[in-house]
Order: sequence, then structure tokens, then C-alpha cells
Amino acid sequence: MAAPETAVAPAAGTIRYWAAAKAAAGTAEEPYRAATLADALAAARERHAREPEFARVLRRCSFLVDGTPVGTRDHSAVPLPDGGTVEVLPPFAGG
Repeated sequence: MAAPETAVAPAAGTIRYWAAAKAAAGTAEEPYRAATLADALAAARERHAREPEFARVLRRCSFLVDGTPVGTRDHSAVPLPDGGTVEVLPPFAGG
């Protein structure tokens, strides 16, 4: 008999937006309640659905979770810690 799958409980933390992401979101930061980075970003897209630039900017961003770069990892495989911080970093001029 297979063991039942255990659902990961959503964590609560903060999403911080920088530069163009901050401008598109209309805020510097907001709370998240999500188990994975993919869940947090989907909720953020939904919250900012009236700001079409937000989704466009988000597609070009890189992300840090508690200071660790996400890189090319699948966002649904990146767990979010309770009390954690997601940094949303759009491409910056010169680097």
C-alpha cells in the first residue's frame, strides 16, 4: 500500500519588488501565503491583473528566496519558508 501524499502547508512571508517590478506592482512589498514560488507568483499575478505591465515585467525577473538565487529551477519546485522573503529583481542596466 502506497503512503498517502502529504500536502505542503502554505507559508507566510514577504515579496519585495525592485525597480521596474516595484513600479509595475505599485508597491515595494506585499505578503505571500504560498507553499512554492510558483504559487506565490501566481497569486501576485492575480492580485495585479489590472496592471498588465506587471505580468510582462515578472517574466523577465530573477528571484531570490531568503537570499538564495532561484536561477533556472522550476518555480513549482522552490519551497517557500514561513517568514521568508522573495526578492523580485528585474534586469538592471549595466548588468
